[in-house]
Amino acid sequence: MNSNHTPRDPHPYVGMWVTADGFIRQELLPNGRYDEARGNRRSAYTGSYTVTGNHIDYADDTGFTATGDVRDGVLFHEHLVLYREGDEHTQVEPRRAQVAGGWRDRVVRGSR
Repeated sequence: MNSNHTPRDPHPYVGMWVTADGFIRQELLPNGRYDEARGNRRSAYTGSYTVTGNHIDYADDTGFTATGDVRDGVLFHEHLVLYREGDEHTQVEPRRAQVAGGWRDRVVRGSR
């Protein structure tokens, strides 16, 4: 089978971003969607996003829109400041949890 389609590497902003206290976790997915959890509330906000340079435009599934900018590796999303999961600024540590189909990184408060 021949294909002219070559998979592209995901955008460098794809992945999990978290607030310093770990309460808000925003995952930018490679398909242009995002999933934001707040506390124990999974998928509190979901929608699509587009990246132009260092700027991110969000469109929530309910119609709400927001913006963000990445500066020096930090995501400034409206009034939030988010860091890459596992960044030294966060007070949470990534843990791997088994989910259907494989393993997935999750942010869990507390120690091992």
